[in-house]
Amino acid sequence: MERLNAWTTYDLDTQKACLSFADEYRQFISDNKTERECVDTFVNEAAKAGYVELCEAVKQKKELKPGDKVYCAWMNKSIVLFQIGTEPMENGLNILGAHIDSPRMDVKQNPLYEKGGFGYLDTHYYGGIKKYQFVARPLALHGVIVKKDGETVVLSVGEDEDDPVFFVSDLLIHLAQDQMQKKASEVIEGEALDLIIGNKPIIIDAKTKPLTVQDKFDDEKKLAADAVKKALLQLLEEKYGIKEDDFESAELEVVPAGKARDAGFDRSMILGYGQDDRVCAYPSFRAQLAVEMPRRTSVTLLVDKEEIGSVGATGMQSHFFENALAEVMNLAGQYSELSLRRCLANSDMLSSDVSSAFDPSWAQCFEEKNTAYLGRGMVFNKFTGSRGKSGSNDASAEYIAHLRAIFDQEGVITQTAELGKVDVGGGGTIAYILARYGMNVIDSGVPVLNMHAPSEATSKADIYEAFKGYKAFLREASLRNE
Repeated sequence: MERLNAWTTYDLDTQKACLSFADEYRQFISDNKTERECVDTFVNEAAKAGYVELCEAVKQKKELKPGDKVYCAWMNKSIVLFQIGTEPMENGLNILGAHIDSPRMDVKQNPLYEKGGFGYLDTHYYGGIKKYQFVARPLALHGVIVKKDGETVVLSVGEDEDDPVFFVSDLLIHLAQDQMQKKASEVIEGEALDLIIGNKPIIIDAKTKPLTVQDKFDDEKKLAADAVKKALLQLLEEKYGIKEDDFESAELEVVPAGKARDAGFDRSMILGYGQDDRVCAYPSFRAQLAVEMPRRTSVTLLVDKEEIGSVGATGMQSHFFENALAEVMNLAGQYSELSLRRCLANSDMLSSDVSSAFDPSWAQCFEEKNTAYLGRGMVFNKFTGSRGKSGSNDASAEYIAHLRAIFDQEGVITQTAELGKVDVGGGGTIAYILARYGMNVIDSGVPVLNMHAPSEATSKADIYEAFKGYKAFLREASLRNE
């Protein structure tokens, strides 16, 4: 079964729209490299589009009517947006779900130390990464430090041209004979991923330097202990007002520095960090804003912690979405425990997550008939998981047929795929978590090359087709109501 290359279906106007959307997406992933940054941007854009904060709507006892728009940001790291439809919510929702966390390194709570004349921040890697890909490259530091008095210091260092960058060192090739014999998973150990942040010791002003040689020797000996660390602490306090113990209540993420870029002479692709899964989150958010007066209430759910199992208060396994939905139904005069259960069970969802793209350089890992290709449109994975479909949601044939009809009618270019050859590997998404309610769920998204690497590659055409597909899905009625 052959799949169309999306580019071959575009007229000049469609190609222009595709490239314009891709430019906006590229800027988004350049500016938003953490969950908090994504949520801040989504909140600002949603407010401009007429969305009201759910907490405020609850306080004001606002009565929600068809067409009304509300959002709930949870702990600044997850967000859900609702646009009330004309049908009762008990009939179900149309839900887009994606995640906004990406593999990276996180700074530990007691991170700052000095060794060999370098100042370091100790880190713990987050999500599935090839650790050797994060060494000997420019890195940036993003996040927040919350002080005991409640003040929040926001950090983003390493992105502007005038900013310093940071790095993790690697062993020079001339001395790496033993290192080169190790397995790839052991070339760089997790505890070796420590960020170099300085090298200059603290300096005493010339006016206060000791006058005698002995005094000078004694003073320099005393200062020599952690002199670089002391200089860094002095700098951090002067520039940001933070002390060493403030790291205890910090969330700092180490990510690749620099902007996402067009890739290829033809500029058909985007190369940049964090596209798993912001390449699905951004089109989902834009689709949510684009749909007006849907038949079913449209929902876009953008969550944290997918890369480590969707755990924690901001992950999909928490109840924050269910709680927000209960509040929305109550404001719409439609809440009861039974109605909430029926709403969830009757809902349809696209679990919008990336899929592995066929890579000719590693063709042995793919089954070519059942893999995704860059440029051939948005991808549907009937199931993910690993080995014998372990840990996967497996969408029904009826639901897939319903979606095929929607996308054919709207001219959305689609393809189907599995995540590599059987028994070669596998992966998971948030699909199985929402499927617990009994709703229809399927994985759908954008194919990615270099997934989980510091620079991932996507096709602009696939991103645009995903946006078109998500809009079409949000406008449609439920399979169960047809």
